[in-house]
Amino acid sequence: MPSERKHIVIVGGGYVGMYTALRLQKRLRGELRRGEIAVTVIDPQSYMTYQPFLPEAAAGNLEPRHVVAPLRRVLPHCRIVNGYVTRIEHASRSITLRPAGAQTAGVPERTMGYDLLVVALGSISRTLPVPGLAECGIGFKTVEEAIFLRNHVLHQLDIAASNPDDEEVRRRALTFVFVGAGFAGIEALAELEDLARDACKFYPNIDPSDMRWMMVEATDRILPEVGPEMGRWTTEALRRRGIEVKLETMLKSAEKRHIVLSDGEEFDAGTLVWTAGVKPHPVVKGSDLPLDDKGRIKATDELTVEGVEGVYTAGDNAAVPDRSGFAEFTAPNAQHAVRQAKRLGDNIAADLHGRPRKRYEHKYVGSVASLGLHKGVANVYGMKLRGLPAWVMHRTYHLSRMPTVNRKFRITADWTLALFFRREIVSLGELEWPRQEFELAAGRTTESA
Repeated sequence: MPSERKHIVIVGGGYVGMYTALRLQKRLRGELRRGEIAVTVIDPQSYMTYQPFLPEAAAGNLEPRHVVAPLRRVLPHCRIVNGYVTRIEHASRSITLRPAGAQTAGVPERTMGYDLLVVALGSISRTLPVPGLAECGIGFKTVEEAIFLRNHVLHQLDIAASNPDDEEVRRRALTFVFVGAGFAGIEALAELEDLARDACKFYPNIDPSDMRWMMVEATDRILPEVGPEMGRWTTEALRRRGIEVKLETMLKSAEKRHIVLSDGEEFDAGTLVWTAGVKPHPVVKGSDLPLDDKGRIKATDELTVEGVEGVYTAGDNAAVPDRSGFAEFTAPNAQHAVRQAKRLGDNIAADLHGRPRKRYEHKYVGSVASLGLHKGVANVYGMKLRGLPAWVMHRTYHLSRMPTVNRKFRITADWTLALFFRREIVSLGELEWPRQEFELAAGRTTESA
């Protein structure tokens, strides 16, 4: 080991960023304690969100705080910096950082140098220039979006129940449209429909048949990750629940929540959720790192950046070769991100210790998806399951992948309590405007004065 201190900067605290740092804590324990190596993790949030559990959090099966892992607790030997990386300039081995709260406090952006860099910025929702989408649509990638949707769906039931004589208002409130039939879209739709159907028991003037749930998908099948056969079964299962699945159909317009589809159908909807794919984080595009035609960083199978020394990458923002033969590049999902992070951390440690790196290779495990309480679909190691067995496998697999024993126990406790108590159906939409009541009070005080 060289005597000078090495600074490793990890940009992004998601799957790849957090698990890479975890691996480095294990592989470089002695060097970190002696101060020979420093690891800095930069992310706007102070936690990593385990996205496969977002649908369950939205449905009220899990406490939202239990589906996130606090970075400072998980990474005690790393420095956590909350802020936004606005530029990566490897030519000068530096990044530009806007610290959290900088805009409100008037703090200027600053630069940070590094010896080794891990780009783990991940992805953002891939939107299209659909009129009205930006104004009334919402994604499903963060815990904030999941909880907003839970409160929003329940609030739509409140609106419909409070307007029993206005059929137009009721129809609009009880129409829910999801665009994009991958894992995020299907699981979010299935879990929220399950929640709303259960909640209808407490609304005497709303029958589950009054609600309209719709999935809009541009291709000819849903859940391509579980294979054609299981995708068709999922489509039929959703339709048996009264959920409309429109294949080879696109959203053309959503202005003022008036939905226009490519098949010519038009209607109003109180809810529009967009889960039609992802794209690499925009900061990647503005960097001086090599990119492919999809805006992803060109990666080697050793998870280094192609033709660049001292930079590593993995996850959604990287084009990582798939050596299993399943596809040209690995898919942007949690399964690959977690595995790649472990190999990435090992390869960084190998470089620092003068050992050869190893390639990222994997065997395709399969896929699991939840379709609501006690319902699911799975294709694991060629074994195809559906219904309750698939749902159990979904929970078991993702619980095993959730970081920290603390979070595993808390999630298990949530599920155990759910066996004995019905889930809450309270809408807390007011959380989005926490100052509303105080501003009202302040206004009244001013008026009375």
